[in-house]
Amino acid sequence: MNEGRQIRRVVIAGGGTAGWMMAAAIARTMGPTVDLTLVESEQIGTIGVGESTIPPLVNFNRILGIPEPDFMRATQATFKLGILFDNWKHDGHSYFHSFGLSGKDHWSAGFQHFWLHGKTKGHMQPYDDYCLELVAGLQGKFAHLPDDRMNYAYHVDATLYGRFLRKLAEADGCKRVEGKIARVELDGETGDIAALHLDGERRIEGDMFVDCTGFRGLLIDGALHAGFEDWTHWLPNDSAIAVQSEHLGPPMPYTQAIAHDAGWQWRIPLQHRMGAGIVYSSGYLSRDEAYDRLISTVGKPLIEPFDIKFKGGVRRKQWFRNCVAVGLAGGFVEPLEATTVHLIQRAVLRFIRMMPSGRISERDATEFNDQQRLDIEQIRDFVILHYKVTNRRDSPFWRHVANMPIPASLEQKIELFRETGRTFRKNEELFAENSWVQVMMGQGIEPESYHPIAEKLRDDELEKLFRVLRESVAHTAATLPEHHAYVARYCGAEEPQAA
Repeated sequence: MNEGRQIRRVVIAGGGTAGWMMAAAIARTMGPTVDLTLVESEQIGTIGVGESTIPPLVNFNRILGIPEPDFMRATQATFKLGILFDNWKHDGHSYFHSFGLSGKDHWSAGFQHFWLHGKTKGHMQPYDDYCLELVAGLQGKFAHLPDDRMNYAYHVDATLYGRFLRKLAEADGCKRVEGKIARVELDGETGDIAALHLDGERRIEGDMFVDCTGFRGLLIDGALHAGFEDWTHWLPNDSAIAVQSEHLGPPMPYTQAIAHDAGWQWRIPLQHRMGAGIVYSSGYLSRDEAYDRLISTVGKPLIEPFDIKFKGGVRRKQWFRNCVAVGLAGGFVEPLEATTVHLIQRAVLRFIRMMPSGRISERDATEFNDQQRLDIEQIRDFVILHYKVTNRRDSPFWRHVANMPIPASLEQKIELFRETGRTFRKNEELFAENSWVQVMMGQGIEPESYHPIAEKLRDDELEKLFRVLRESVAHTAATLPEHHAYVARYCGAEEPQAA
């Protein structure tokens, strides 16, 4: 490890969303205290399909002082209230995983316990009716509400988001260097990274390096051999085809995830186009079949579809020596719950909190790795849940995932909810209790019992509680404007010119 050298020169290898999120955050936060350089090559494309995000990005932009309308105009963004899951429980069934709360919790038990008790008393109104974000989303409604009462995220054009962040970062002092990395030079004594050698015999020295080179992990793996833990035995999807297409209708305030017999498809509505793609397991579906299926179910393609190969898993160390891996270089869980940008954001903010000064602390690196590992493991479990808990047995793929062993941490969560209706958020876990409740019930789990406090309410009190909550949600949703009209007024962007 670096024992004595001052950490002044930070070099980011790779651009894209990961590189420019890191650059913008460091430049805006640290300013002239660091010499910040980002190296990227226009010859190397970025994945750029991470267009669906989750609510923490709202706070990330606020931390950087980014005006929301400016950001949304620049990235052709729309609002997102959750994800509509089609065909997951079984073919023809849909459920909505929203960003909001359902009903009203008691400190001793979540609202689902009162709702489950209500079912035994003949109250048959759907659990969905008690969540504002869910009801508004399905109605295609959106508006900012007082006191941030509406929880939301964005659909963004990832390429435009990278360009937007680049402008911010360069304005705050980040230097961009164009070039392909030809070789990573290691210090012969310490084993740390000393410099990046670019084409044209250029050499970029640094004290701290950030690997944003995508799945290649050019620094963290190619040079430092930090190791990779493969999770494909839990996450068998390994391929995707992405495309940009014309809209099939007005942009709705939700992402669509449509299951098929060997994976799923996404639809992400931006202001002037749709982001679409198909995720599949190559062991159960051929590339040509996946391509035909995608093209037959989306609007007119605006670009040539492109293939992405991936492997679910995590680097054994995301901070190793004087290198931190961020984004796809650090690990990857398929984008089913739109967590890729969130994991970048967590790594960026965590690294800034642990920014070394006089030396790199092994304790910092260990803490960073432990926290990043916990984040991605919790997300991994939530994604596996969608495959493991389902009634689908209609294809070899679905029979395989239904029968596969799962992590003990996920098994405990599933069986606890199945037996008691309880779920708990641990260690600042990304997905709160209501997310687990919505997905587990949406995928087909019916809890066998509920908390006895639900029986404390008399029948008339329970009926009144349900009625007041439902009417509040329905009334608020009814007063909201159409999502596409609100976007046009609030942050409408000019339609991009054809290339």
